[in-house]
Amino acid sequence: MAPVPANSDKNLTMPSYFNLPALDVSVAFPQATPASTFPPCASDYFQFDDLLTPEEQAIRKKVRECMEKEIAPIMTQYWEKAEFPFHAIPKLAALGITGSTIKGYGCPGLSVTGSAVAAAEIARVDASCSTFILVHSCLAMLTIAFCGSEAQKRKYLPSMAQLQTIGCWALTEPDYGSDASSLKTTATKVEGGWILEGQKRWIGNSTFADLLIIFARNTTTNQINGYIVKKDAPGLTVTKIENKIGLRIVQNGDIVLRKVFVPDEDRIAELNSFQDTNKVLAVSRVMVAWQPIGISMGIYDMCHRYLKERKQFGAPLAAFQINQQKLVQMLSNIQAMILVGWRLCKLYECGKLTPGHASLGKSWISLRARETAALGRELLGGNGILADFLVAKAFCDLEPIYTYEGTYDINTLVTGREVTGFASFKPVAQRSRL
Repeated sequence: MAPVPANSDKNLTMPSYFNLPALDVSVAFPQATPASTFPPCASDYFQFDDLLTPEEQAIRKKVRECMEKEIAPIMTQYWEKAEFPFHAIPKLAALGITGSTIKGYGCPGLSVTGSAVAAAEIARVDASCSTFILVHSCLAMLTIAFCGSEAQKRKYLPSMAQLQTIGCWALTEPDYGSDASSLKTTATKVEGGWILEGQKRWIGNSTFADLLIIFARNTTTNQINGYIVKKDAPGLTVTKIENKIGLRIVQNGDIVLRKVFVPDEDRIAELNSFQDTNKVLAVSRVMVAWQPIGISMGIYDMCHRYLKERKQFGAPLAAFQINQQKLVQMLSNIQAMILVGWRLCKLYECGKLTPGHASLGKSWISLRARETAALGRELLGGNGILADFLVAKAFCDLEPIYTYEGTYDINTLVTGREVTGFASFKPVAQRSRL
């Protein structure tokens, strides 16, 4: 007789097989291939490669091969456990994409398009790995590259480019998410440095980061400044946020700063206001727009293979009209998303990108990705709720991406302000409409 589970009815006798491990999915459901063997790419219907330079095509190919070979076989296991695969970091470092567009200091100096394509290819297989790289590379590293002193760039960027030093980026607070510019973490000047007091939330990579980029309000100027805090600094604690349903591999943390001392040399030299932060967000928002593109590509690729393998009523699911209609709708979404994302990259590269452009791209692409994921979930039937077949996992991973780097609603208001000239983020004072 199997042991009775704790806190159960003592008179309940469980069957002998109650505690047996689950069947391997390939044995339990042999009719379709799980995502651990990743499907070939079938989602680039309009041949996006033709718009890429040979270097960008090579980046795309290299990242795709690594993700399919090294990450796809392990991602479901780590997602289910909500743990990070630290052993995979050297494999990601070997891709040579960390530091993305930064030139010098051991960074690759990729084009914005090349960096975006790499982000999409990582997200196509696993969105969490993509978020890990983007937080480190396009937030933490770019902040130092854009706003740091020459000494700070030389000190920190080379080891970060090799993923030997991991960074995180702490702006969001428990009370200030969309209204991030109102943050209340403080930095008080003292002899030789600064004392930081406050709390941050939802900070990706923070539980294991070597460097924490902390945004705090200078109590003298009332402006938002940036500070580099080292792991294990006295007064610093970071704890993991549990029970997430999306991006479960990403280690999001709550950061508490209690009289944390930061020496003057680690105040980020040219980060003197929230406007300086926006220079970083302009690039990162473009990169984040490519995450749902990659996720949607992976969903489509999985569905495309699944519908050909899975049979019902004596025929492959791909042979049924309603399934073809859904598949083509997904494919249509992806082609449009790719072209919008590509245009964002080109606008940035020629110096014409505005905050409204980036916000419209990110919000619209993430909305279309949600629709694509929902269709994919329908196509896979019961297997659409199993992480083993990717779509359920990707469906959940899209939810935080729909929210972070500006919620859908906030991003639409950024674009709305730009096209109308009126800001509508805060409620107007109550007054009669008559």
